[in-house]
Amino acid sequence: MTVEEIFAALEEKFGAKREPQDKWGVTAVVSSAYLHNAIQFLKDESGIKFDMLVDIAGIDYLTYPNHEGPRFAVAYAFKSMKNPGARIRLKVLVSEDDLKVPTISDLYANANWYEREVFDQFGIVFQGHPDLRRLLNHVEFVGHPLRKDYPAQKRQWLSTNDFMLPVLEKRLEELGYKVIQRSKEVETNDNEFLEGSIKE
Repeated sequence: MTVEEIFAALEEKFGAKREPQDKWGVTAVVSSAYLHNAIQFLKDESGIKFDMLVDIAGIDYLTYPNHEGPRFAVAYAFKSMKNPGARIRLKVLVSEDDLKVPTISDLYANANWYEREVFDQFGIVFQGHPDLRRLLNHVEFVGHPLRKDYPAQKRQWLSTNDFMLPVLEKRLEELGYKVIQRSKEVETNDNEFLEGSIKE
């Protein structure tokens, strides 16, 4: 299959439309309902086999000149390891009233962190993600800083620690290890944990 044949197959199978604004001509827009299947097709059935997920990027079209349609989008960039010149992007438009798209973390392991980043920065929820929580901003952060209407000068203080030791110990136990001794430096201090990291 050539790239042009892949675009034709995406349109026939999943209703994807070529994005005319893409000056490189490598982007197709697909609905959220067909996103997962379309990406699985690109990875496993397209002939070229786009086996590398390069990036997942959130887009906020607020204040974008002449934009019509949903405010948000998520763009997925793929390439083929065997055919390095073969690249393709899929884009899904996301309504501000329904900020949900399916996860593809079951298809590409690196999608896990990419999706968490888009969730953190834009507030778009990836349904079915195994651990969808903030990645770049702290646990008490309110809002999504890459949205165009987020106040750039806003300051948000973290008042408590996000104590990770129980999570790490659980992972070790799942791998068959058992923590038998901790150094004093990593012992949980409930008072300090509850009081927070900002002290007067």
